[in-house]
Amino acid sequence: MTSVPSSMTAIAITEAGGPEVLKAETRPVPQLGPGEVLIRVAAAGVNRPDVLQRMGHYPPPPGASDLPGLEIAGVVAAIGPGGDPEMLGQSVCALVAGGGYAEYCVAPAGSCLPVPKGYSFAEAAALPETVFTVWHNLFERGWIQEGETVLVHGGTSGIGTTAIGLAKLFDIQVIVTCGSAAKCEAARALGADLAIDYKAEDFVEAVGKFTQGVGVHVVLDMVGGDYVPRNLACLAEDGRHVSIAFQRGMKAEVNVADLMRRRLTMTGSTLRARSQDFKAALADEIHGTLWPRLDEGAWKPAIDRIFPLAEAAAAHARMEAGDHVGKIVLAIE
Repeated sequence: MTSVPSSMTAIAITEAGGPEVLKAETRPVPQLGPGEVLIRVAAAGVNRPDVLQRMGHYPPPPGASDLPGLEIAGVVAAIGPGGDPEMLGQSVCALVAGGGYAEYCVAPAGSCLPVPKGYSFAEAAALPETVFTVWHNLFERGWIQEGETVLVHGGTSGIGTTAIGLAKLFDIQVIVTCGSAAKCEAARALGADLAIDYKAEDFVEAVGKFTQGVGVHVVLDMVGGDYVPRNLACLAEDGRHVSIAFQRGMKAEVNVADLMRRRLTMTGSTLRARSQDFKAALADEIHGTLWPRLDEGAWKPAIDRIFPLAEAAAAHARMEAGDHVGKIVLAIE
């Protein structure tokens, strides 16, 4: 193993604002606490929460790094007090509460997963945030079952493409909405059974027609606002509505009588502020249930573009432009 330097290059948020506020800085390599590992980062995923943090709308939880970056892949370079020495030198990907846009990042050992067989570091870095989010919300909170149907908004986003991939692994039918015909075509190529251009077609009508009036069993919603009652209209009896973001607003009007009559369930979650014990348990479940399929090559995340770490601002600009299909990743030399 090479020695760990005392300083590193990191991308910091210098002030709240546009992509241009992301600047390279020299920072001390973070110190390790019990139960933590230091990862020499090879790649870091770019996610919508990073953009919101940069804009000043999503501060890191207490004790987390102020640097953006919630998912990384690389090699374990050091072990914290009491840690497992066998982890040293392992290639891992990890869910972190911040700090991913850097040459070194601290991760809880319980949130680390081995890089799946045949995966590049860039592909592995595209897994933790979206896979943990989709797994917890679609499979645990949404109770999706084999043979059921899910409606996913933002079908070509990182979350959307991951939801398509994981759903198809477990024989779940997937309907997505996208903002253009080209994106609909891309979503279908990734496995979506139906892709609806929401700018050209009413997705509620399209879902009703496709399901022959039955509706979908789960809606995975990152839009919120006025989409919520429309989402509920898409649900079958005993359907589940799972909220993971609210891009069109955090308030919605719901017909409670209809919810009662059709026995609908509304739930949702956030991931970043959850306890480390929860994240470790989630990682363990994902490792036991999903990872064997990834090791077999059953699915890989869709990668839109890989930017060098120094071009983090360009990566954020691409995400905000909304033209990407799949994950945007930063590569760290």
